[in-house]
Amino acid sequence: MVTRERVFEILKKVKEPELDQSLVSLNLVRDLMIREQSINLTVALSKKEDATVQRIEKEIKELLSVLTESQVHIRFREMTDFERKEVQSKLAGGAKEAPKQSQPPQPHTQPIPAEILKEESGVQFIAIASGKGGVGKSTVTVNLAVALARKGKKVGIIDADIYGFSIPDMMGIENRPEVKGNTVIPVERHGVKVISMGFFVEDNAPVIWRGPMLGKMLKNFFTEVEWGDLDYMLLDLPPGTGDVALDVHQMIPQSKEVIVTTPHATASFVAARAGSMAINTKHEILGVVENMSYYQCGSCGEKDYVFGKGGGARLAEELNTDLLAQIPLGVPENHPQEPDFSPSIYKKDTGIGKTYLEVAENIIQVTQKNG
Repeated sequence: MVTRERVFEILKKVKEPELDQSLVSLNLVRDLMIREQSINLTVALSKKEDATVQRIEKEIKELLSVLTESQVHIRFREMTDFERKEVQSKLAGGAKEAPKQSQPPQPHTQPIPAEILKEESGVQFIAIASGKGGVGKSTVTVNLAVALARKGKKVGIIDADIYGFSIPDMMGIENRPEVKGNTVIPVERHGVKVISMGFFVEDNAPVIWRGPMLGKMLKNFFTEVEWGDLDYMLLDLPPGTGDVALDVHQMIPQSKEVIVTTPHATASFVAARAGSMAINTKHEILGVVENMSYYQCGSCGEKDYVFGKGGGARLAEELNTDLLAQIPLGVPENHPQEPDFSPSIYKKDTGIGKTYLEVAENIIQVTQKNG
């Protein structure tokens, strides 16, 4: 059986050409995912030159061919600034081998004080993350939040996808928050309190900001909004591992995470990066939700696996966590004339609605057990 440990052991022989040190010892072999028919990994280099890439690719494939007949897919990229600093630190310390995971980047945003987060009241922060867009992360966020509310919990959502805000529209929210003095009162819908960048822009205008301003707005969502007492705060993160995701990791070190993917191999491969970020920043992963798992024929009941099979299960195994649910393709049967109309919220007595209730119950049990 091919294991991560065996792959890393074999790849210790491969050296970073500029630094003449093992790629593994410098922690430059990333995103390793082992599947039944393939091994996927990313290699970070000082310089991404064609001749170097070809040579290292050939060397890695030859070494791994002794271990398995599976296809080996390698992505090459240049080291990030953080990785360069990390490598320099290792070299300065004379480290020859470094099996430990990399440490998270130093925060440019300070953690939010506990009294503001009401940590002493037992509120649980859960970030909903994905590696790429288009996997239904926001749909999972709103339905999980509503399911928790249906379970009697006090729930809030921060739409932290500041560039791609969608929560208000998905929940059918048409009014905007009230402002009382210097405090913003979040909008409540389906028993869930919501705040979003979408409330503060006109006519669906794009948000054109750089990193530091994003962090400032995100902090304002915590410090200038009157949330009241909450049991759960869900944060709909942008896809990937950019500034906003990093700010959340740094401002809320006690946050837990749910990773969303589809069954497609590429989606789960990319989602592993979000999971790796959670692990490296010591955020507990509550589990994986596989969205768009299949399409089920309404008349015959046959399942068509439109995006393939197994991506969620493989990702959960890779991250050493649970597969919380497999959500099929479907559209909520809601009508605009209904008083509580929401385009993306499934009713609690539907199949998908019941699945979200099961996920909510699972999360309640885990978070109450672990405190």
